[in-house]
Amino acid sequence: MKGPEPPSLTAHRQTEHSDYDNYQEKDELREALVDEQRFLCCYCMKRISPVATDMKIEHWQSQHGHETEQLNYQNLLGACMGGQGQPPDLQHCDTLKGERDLRFNPADRNHHIETRISYDLEGVIHSNDAAFDQELNDVLNLNLKVFQNNRKSVLDVVLDWWREEKRRLRGPIPRAEIERQIELRAGGAGALQPYYRIAVWWLEQKLGGMAA
Repeated sequence: MKGPEPPSLTAHRQTEHSDYDNYQEKDELREALVDEQRFLCCYCMKRISPVATDMKIEHWQSQHGHETEQLNYQNLLGACMGGQGQPPDLQHCDTLKGERDLRFNPADRNHHIETRISYDLEGVIHSNDAAFDQELNDVLNLNLKVFQNNRKSVLDVVLDWWREEKRRLRGPIPRAEIERQIELRAGGAGALQPYYRIAVWWLEQKLGGMAA
């Protein structure tokens, strides 16, 4: 979720004839975006670092289609390089998205992005919103095989833990322990594990099926 914007962006926006291209403190902006996203790409959730060779500053609403939003911090995200230079079928995230718009902003609490996303056991990402589901595939290409495999690897760790814990307890896993596992993956501060969200999603499904 969005945090406070860098002071340099606030100051730049208040200067005459300011735009994104003549904003000189992009390193500070990268630091802020990567920190608040806990070192993960806003779309695919792979690891990013706050340097120009490892990430892009993404405009959720494109610069050219929404000029008034180009310096709006709420519109700015940190994205991976997205397969830049690769054939289009291997591109993803901001590189493939280009000037196209998306229905939902992953950093906007009001868009409730995490309730719109689900996964299967093979690591495929889905949305129950048909238009958004198409965007996940055609605009962001989030079901590239490498992403599916990476998400499945993260989920497999949780599934192995679940099976082992049930054997150890010889019965149901307590709600408090599932909540603790979610907190281990999503809580605290600092960098998150890449693709962690599939593990948290699966654990939340288990919680949702339990009596409170």
